Amino acid sequence: MKDVVVSVVMPAYNCEKYIGEAIQSVLAQSVPLELIIIEDSSGDGTGDVIRSFLPDERIIYICNEMNAGVAASRNKGMELARGKYIAFLDSDDYWTPDKLERQVAFMEDGAKVLSSTGRELIDEMGVSTGKIIGIPEVIEYKDLLKGNVLNTSGVMILASVAKKYKMTQDHLHEDYIMWLSVLKEHRRAYGMNEPMLKYRVMQGTKSGNKLKSAKMTFGVYRHIGLNLFQACYYFCHYAMNGIRKYK
Repeated sequence: MKDVVVSVVMPAYNCEKYIGEAIQSVLAQSVPLELIIIEDSSGDGTGDVIRSFLPDERIIYICNEMNAGVAASRNKGMELARGKYIAFLDSDDYWTPDKLERQVAFMEDGAKVLSSTGRELIDEMGVSTGKIIGIPEVIEYKDLLKGNVLNTSGVMILASVAKKYKMTQDHLHEDYIMWLSVLKEHRRAYGMNEPMLKYRVMQGTKSGNKLKSAKMTFGVYRHIGLNLFQACYYFCHYAMNGIRKYK
């Protein structure tokens, strides 16, 4: 196998309906990669679907003996990653075939630390909703506090940076906490404003339940040390941005 350029980290839990499409979209990429799948002790046929792809030597399959949560699963994948870059893909989303090639070139231009793409929303059946959510060209720390525009399945991050951080607080937005930590040190992230991520809107998930997501966002602000006034200030921006995004 060629030297790995991108390590793709994919947590998987009870996703037998969708994970095959997610895996296929990774294997269709044109860059040298490894796909690290961490199955989080599923209770359905997720493992059977994953094993059907295992003849492909690019796949590393790990099954947690007990359910550990998405943060711990992603952390395990990041620890094992051998690529220069780490990209994340949730098991119910998928990419366009050129996503990694174009994003690697984007990262190499200017030695960027973190980037993310735009996304097209699809429903549970995989049908486009017609809604495309863009991303700013440059995202600084204070911008990110006003709303998490970095969707995890669109993110690519320099592996040496990612390995310095761990995702924590599964009951909050564990990915948002990590992005904020990275930007606090490295100042800015960058956006590729094209919908190379097909993002499945699922009912009942943390991101799909807007009230629950809002409560967790406020929890993130308090977790990272913002006082009550600061948390309320940024939460107001978050709420207004959310209204504009999903209008």
